[in-house]
This record gives sequence, structure tokens and C-alpha cells, in this order.
Amino acid sequence: MVAENESPPQPPPELQGRAIGPDDPLPGVKNIVLVMSGKGGVGKSSVATNLAMALSRLGYKMGLLDADIYGPSIPTMFGVSGRPVSLDGKTIEPLLRFGVKLMSMGFLLEDPKAAIIWRGPMLHGALQQFMKDVSWGALDFLVIDLPPGTGDVALTLSQRVKATGAVMVTTPQAVSTDDVYKSVSMCKKVNIPVMGVVENMSWFVDSAGVRHELFGKGGGEAVAVFAEAPLLGQVPLDPSVREWGDKGTPVVQAAPSSEVAQAFVAIAERVVALCEQAHEGDAGLTIDRSGGSGGKKRLPIAG
Repeated sequence: MVAENESPPQPPPELQGRAIGPDDPLPGVKNIVLVMSGKGGVGKSSVATNLAMALSRLGYKMGLLDADIYGPSIPTMFGVSGRPVSLDGKTIEPLLRFGVKLMSMGFLLEDPKAAIIWRGPMLHGALQQFMKDVSWGALDFLVIDLPPGTGDVALTLSQRVKATGAVMVTTPQAVSTDDVYKSVSMCKKVNIPVMGVVENMSWFVDSAGVRHELFGKGGGEAVAVFAEAPLLGQVPLDPSVREWGDKGTPVVQAAPSSEVAQAFVAIAERVVALCEQAHEGDAGLTIDRSGGSGGKKRLPIAG
């Protein structure tokens, strides 16, 4: 396991930022990346956690906002149980773990097993506070882990902040992709650019080295085609993601040389490139839809 107090990476090249309006609640954040799915159980929070950790390890100033108010999981995955404090009586200080600034409803609950029973307006108010009243400071990226579906949280974000883009998470099987299509459609309707798709749990390699596609194949590619966006990567089903997440350390931090950690790092690098491309106004990018055997197709980023 990598020590938490290890030397920080060398600063990466200066990153361009999104256009920030006068009422933007996150004026110090250069890029806002929404991690979404239309389906629970696809590993969305694991992807958000390890994407944020990978970007931090690349040298970027990072924040991670757990916007899943009803089911916050970031405290467990980062091993944080503290309570936020206010140093000036006006704003809340995010908690810090592995160099990533964190905020979650889970930090504010007296009983972590208690249910949050709120209607839409209360969700809206909590999310507003998490953006406007948290002292995020200057960040290169704020990754926002959204709840499943296309409800109030996603709509509030689309109205309040200009996101750089959304990363869609799916697993290969149709029961997942059918719901993720709905999230893609929502993004198009509310003008959230779809940056790309991450296919999680793509395959499993057994102890004999045999690869098994337990949930089928092609789902991530199908969503990417529908979204007119790149397939950012395929993440294998690896028990270490769950094991390290339960222990409070993202696998990218705990086992950075592992295959699954390297898959997350590759996705993070593609997200950085897409952010730069979006700010430059480039209308397309080259992606490989054939699993590395040629046949590249040029696709626009949905906007």
C-alpha cells in the first residue's frame, strides 16, 4: 500500500478551465466532471472515487463531492468519518484524504445507518450548500458522484453550474445499458456534454488466467455510440476494488501498479485530454471502437 504521506507528483502542465459565470457557485473550480448512470449497482461510486484518486496522483488539485444524498458511499470508500468544521463561521471546510478534498452527506449524519427522508426542495438546498458554502478553494477538477437516475440532483446541477462534461458508467448487460441510455438522453436535453462512457465489470480473470465476460459484452460500446462520445475505458471485475474500497483506500492509491488501477489511470488521462479539447472548441476526437484492431471512427463530443 502506498503511504499517505508519500511525495506528491510533479505538477502537470497548466490546465485550462471552463467558462465561469457571475452566479457560478464554484468559481475556483476549473473543471466539473459529473459521474452518472441511470442504474444503481454498476459501480458508479467506485469509478468516481478511483477517477478522482487517479487525477490526484497525476498531480491535479482535486475535490470529490458525494451528491448521492440518500446513499452516500464516499466516506466508506475513502475511510473518512470526521465531521466538517467552519473556520470563519460562513463556509464549511471539506475533509481531506490522500490529497483529495471531500464532502458528503455521510459526514453530517449522527447515525450513519439512519435513513434520510427528504423531498426534492430539501435535496436542492443541501446540494446548493455543498457547492456554494463549502470552501473548495482552487481546484483543477471537482468530480461529482451523482445518484442513479435522472431526478432532482442532476437537474439542479444542470441549472446551477456549467459542467465540463459527464462520464457515464455502465456494465455490459442490457439491464444496465437500457437505463444508462435514459441518462444520456437527459444530458442532451439539459445541455450537459457527455464526455464518454466507462464500462465497468467488463470481464473477470480467474485463477487459471482464463478471461470470463460474466455480464456479456458490447454494452459500453453501444452506449458510447448512442451518446456520440468515446468509450473511455473498460474496467475489469477485480475483487481488490471492493476489498480496498471497504478498507477505506481506493485501489488506485492502494495498488497503483495493478491492472485495474492502471485502467482507471488511463481513463483519467483521457478525461484530462477531453477537458482540454472541450475548452479548445475541438468538435471531434479519434477513438478505437474495434478493441485495438483498427477501424477508427471520428465522433463528436455531445453538447
